[in-house]
Amino acid sequence: MPKKKARKKYPRLPSGFGTIRYLGSGRRNCYAVHPPATIDALGHVKRPAALCYTDNWIKGFTVLTAYKAGTYKPGMEKELEVSATSDADILVQRIIADYSTIKGVEEKHPEIHEPTFAEVYEKFYKWKFESPNGKKLSAQSRRSYQSAFKNCESLHSLTFSKLKASDLQRNLDQCTLARSSLELILSLYNQMYKYAIYDEICQDNKAAFVRVGESENDTHGIPFSDDEIDILWKNSEDPEVQMILIMCYSGFRISEYKGLEISLDKKYFCGGIKTAAGKNRTVPIHPGILSFVKNRLEKFGSLMPGRTDDYRLNHFYPTLDRLQIREKYNHTPHDCRHTFSKLCERYGVRENDRKRMLGHSFQNDVTNAVYGHRDLKDLRTEIEKIRVPDL
Repeated sequence: MPKKKARKKYPRLPSGFGTIRYLGSGRRNCYAVHPPATIDALGHVKRPAALCYTDNWIKGFTVLTAYKAGTYKPGMEKELEVSATSDADILVQRIIADYSTIKGVEEKHPEIHEPTFAEVYEKFYKWKFESPNGKKLSAQSRRSYQSAFKNCESLHSLTFSKLKASDLQRNLDQCTLARSSLELILSLYNQMYKYAIYDEICQDNKAAFVRVGESENDTHGIPFSDDEIDILWKNSEDPEVQMILIMCYSGFRISEYKGLEISLDKKYFCGGIKTAAGKNRTVPIHPGILSFVKNRLEKFGSLMPGRTDDYRLNHFYPTLDRLQIREKYNHTPHDCRHTFSKLCERYGVRENDRKRMLGHSFQNDVTNAVYGHRDLKDLRTEIEKIRVPDL
């Protein structure tokens, strides 16, 4: 069986020129010629309808050149007589080089500058956060993208349009961070390709073939041990330790403490984020931590002033290091939530009430989801089953 003849490769068109897509050998006019991509009000990249379809890449290029010059007329491709000769290839290269020079590309010769991963990131970041029409995203979103970019150091100097899915996957696989950080990197990949397709730096999203595997650091949380809880209570005069104990005996996520409604009269927390079951949930204040809650409200006006990142780095981790609690396990603030769940199980808190206080949904449990009515008094009875160490 004779070998199938390889399709000729043509040069990549410069940003803002338009695209010529090969549609397959089964068509007579197998090249779709599109003007430059646009972006809608929601930030979605949209490829405009094709100007025409041609049987020859050079014809398509001629149509795009006329379109950019303002001389294209519908149907003109039918009158073109162009052959894919070496002379035509040289002419294409010269036109692309001249166009790129006009657009301000640094090289003024047929060698066209192609941006690196780092250069595309800089353009993407401005487009995402600094464009007048861009979305008003939070400072936390900015830091997430910045952090993900730092974890792509192996890609920074590589030409973006020449990256393969295997390059992206290798960078992800070599990263030793937890799964949540790997998912941020993959999200950055997809967002950068979205921008790159819009700016016609490339035509395909290579990140679509990348997957987040299992990380050595993936854990589902490690609750504090009995010995570690004892150490915390022995040092409960320390204001920093008091906040850690508040988290261990209330079970909210670290980000939820910033917006909690706190009633000292009725002794409850109310708030939550993330899921429908987690929002606006009520958790009684355990008697063991009530004085700690009062202390922080009097001193700071809230349980957690400032950014959660600042609390993690400058308060939570240094406190555990000082108490030598992090020597065996690299505890995170989320482990306090797991500690609360562990304490509920140990002291016989009703399973349904544990779910309510943690903000977990009653999936496939219609009885509790619809008919499970528990008031503050009921929950207080349950949470007060949890005992604090007798020191």
